[in-house]
Amino acid sequence: MQKREKDKYIIALAGNPNVGKSTIFNSLTGMHQHTGNWPGKTVANATGTVEYRDARFELVDIPGTYSIMSNSEEEEIARNYICFGNPDATIVVLDATNIEKNLNLLLQILEITNNVIVCVNLLDEAKKKGIEIDFKRLEEILGIPVVGTIAQKKRTLAKLKEEIYNITKKKIEKEENIVEYDEEIEDYIKKIENILKKSYNNLNKKMLRWVSLKILEGNKKIIEKINQEFEINLNLQEISDLVDKIREKEKKRNKKLKEKIVENIIKKAEEISKEVCTYKDKEYYQKQRKIDKVLTSKKWGIPIMLMFLALIFWITIVGANYPSQALFNLFGWLQEKILYGLNYINCPSWIVDLLVNGIYQTLTWVISVMLPPMAIFFPLFTFLEDLGYLPRIAFNMDGFFKKACCSGKQMITMCMGFGCNACGVTGCRIIDSPRERLIAILTNNLVPCNRKISISNNNSQYIYSGNNAGNRSLFFINTNSSSSNYFRNICKSNNFKNTIKNNIKRNAIIICTRTSTI
Repeated sequence: MQKREKDKYIIALAGNPNVGKSTIFNSLTGMHQHTGNWPGKTVANATGTVEYRDARFELVDIPGTYSIMSNSEEEEIARNYICFGNPDATIVVLDATNIEKNLNLLLQILEITNNVIVCVNLLDEAKKKGIEIDFKRLEEILGIPVVGTIAQKKRTLAKLKEEIYNITKKKIEKEENIVEYDEEIEDYIKKIENILKKSYNNLNKKMLRWVSLKILEGNKKIIEKINQEFEINLNLQEISDLVDKIREKEKKRNKKLKEKIVENIIKKAEEISKEVCTYKDKEYYQKQRKIDKVLTSKKWGIPIMLMFLALIFWITIVGANYPSQALFNLFGWLQEKILYGLNYINCPSWIVDLLVNGIYQTLTWVISVMLPPMAIFFPLFTFLEDLGYLPRIAFNMDGFFKKACCSGKQMITMCMGFGCNACGVTGCRIIDSPRERLIAILTNNLVPCNRKISISNNNSQYIYSGNNAGNRSLFFINTNSSSSNYFRNICKSNNFKNTIKNNIKRNAIIICTRTSTI
């Protein structure tokens, strides 16, 4: 529960990932926002204030999630805040180009609260794809306010502000359409509701129904949270007996009630989408499904995936050589100027070594070697994500990873690890199972990232071997790579030549490939 100031209302902002939710949040709040983490979590938390007419609204940007059935950390946070955070209203942002998929989350939220506003975003993208949405019909079906927006254009958010104001001032009296489940599920819901009514009268009709659904799903985390927040005991003998009978039936037919509940929600979302969406290209989804069949097929799925990844790695490795070489040259030129300046003011040699040969050289080498590949790899990886190909990669690899008791989603984090292990490890939070998430975090460190590849590439050029007598060492240093350009310049210096002579005297031979000066 949150403390309320007079004329200040808490508004939750929910939606799937990549629907423009954060853009709407930024457009509404402007600079009046602050960020942090959710209590006890590593997931980011952003809040901001909006003033409209005589009221102040505090917007809370809930983590993007596809569902609130509480599998991942983000889903758990979203579900807990909507249900137990007591917001005055919840804005659910939908992607206009994929209404059916986004309705899944909306219908789940409507099981919890009446105070919901639907914000259909990305209308400009939908127009490009020839998708038209009947907002009036969608509003009639759902029984709640529906607003169309383009997040980047602030003028399209004016109606959204008005609807927020109206729903918080209780000027809109509408009842949402409840998803009708199979007869068997509805019968179980009524039985559990009747049992709960006998002991607890503090739950309203909507919350009573939602609690009954959660008992049927059998999610222990949610049940514990309900017990804690509402101070009720869901482990009553009557409920336990009923749940045991339900679980026995599930074993016989080999299908859980949770799966049937999800099927009903998806079916309802499909019905609504067909009724409110029209496509200029009638075969729009058929084309997508044909592409999906190819990208996820047993025959072509993995070869296409390997081809895409190989192409990205090739572009990254080859393309990074040019900016890397340019940065090396730039920093080398700057180093000469800095050395000239320090020598001009008679700076002590130990300070020169510390600042130039120590701090400056190390920093510039890291930037030159690491920045160009990362600047190329991650935009390409983001492009694949925008195309929607990354979930297909996870789907293709899920079977193989399951054999190793891991999640197919780990393939995505491992691919990110090639750019940077830190990004790959933080990306592991998309994995639902704590066990599989821990395995992914530990094994992602083994992926050769950009830093490791550059180091191992150079180290692999050093071949240590002895002659027959075992008294000579042979060193190969590949000065053809961009990361060894400084070494090539050092090779041309007199100090280095003297070092070689001294090493030869000590029965060591140093060979630098493609360096004519030695």
